[in-house]
Amino acid sequence: QVQLVESGGGLVQPGGSLRLSCATSGSISSFYTMGWYRQAPEKQRELVATITSGGSTNYADSVKGRFTISIDNAKNTVYLQMNNLKPEDTAVYYCNAKRLSMTTYWGQGTQVTVSS
Repeated sequence: QVQLVESGGGLVQPGGSLRLSCATSGSISSFYTMGWYRQAPEKQRELVATITSGGSTNYADSVKGRFTISIDNAKNTVYLQMNNLKPEDTAVYYCNAKRLSMTTYWGQGTQVTVSS
């Protein structure tokens, strides 16, 4: 059973930074894509950023230039560096992993709150 464990969420002021981590229980190279999604209260879950095993990245327009997704294969961990955070970034952030077969796994989520 694959497990994804997120960490790094918290409360930060507008303009601040956070780095989210997602550790996988297996080899991260076994996944075709890794990604981060978020869900704000009373809103649908939305894509934030994805990265393929080949290193190609994709970002939501709302986070381009502020967020960076990366992978550390040696640590089986995917990161989301979030800079210049805004109140509208407040949400529960979920780690996602997909295999070529399209089997999908989700983490339990980590809360990010941007508020003064």
